[in-house]
Amino acid sequence: MTEGKIDFPVAQVRRYLEPGPIVLVSSAWRGERNIMTMGWHTVMEFTPALIGCVIAAGNHSFELVRRSRECVINLPTVALLDATVGIGNCSGADVDKFEKFKLTAAPAQKVKAPLIVECHANFECKLKDDALVERYNFFIFEVVKAHVARRPKYPRTLHYTGDGAFMLSGKIVSRRGQFRPEML
Repeated sequence: MTEGKIDFPVAQVRRYLEPGPIVLVSSAWRGERNIMTMGWHTVMEFTPALIGCVIAAGNHSFELVRRSRECVINLPTVALLDATVGIGNCSGADVDKFEKFKLTAAPAQKVKAPLIVECHANFECKLKDDALVERYNFFIFEVVKAHVARRPKYPRTLHYTGDGAFMLSGKIVSRRGQFRPEML
């Protein structure tokens, strides 16, 4: 073992590796709509803009997204922390989460799933590749339309670290002159 470090449970490495902010995924299918809280997603490609994510088969949103082949990935800020946690702790099979958490559903431009007005950004997505859905519940979406609030430029987003704890995005550090996108 490295000095100053402890053994750590492998099942909890997400605390250090979560790829990005918590998002709220809205979906709709045949008159039914839902919102789910999602902590695991990853940008897979820039052009076209592809996002990969896991939606557990037992989640009420799974069938809505699988059948409609679309969703909206909404980016909440710290102002929606309690609603974001609450949405993740109840089932859309039992409650209309838009009503329960007083969120405004607005029509999207390119998909039938609703936007969440109170979120800082909304990314309308269509299913690009479902080859891994059956085996891993892994969806690959293409962002077909994006809506982002003008301000703030860097919103305070939520990042889940496990055990009910969240980090908030913080200080912005720029290395603009030194950064080369091909490094990623």
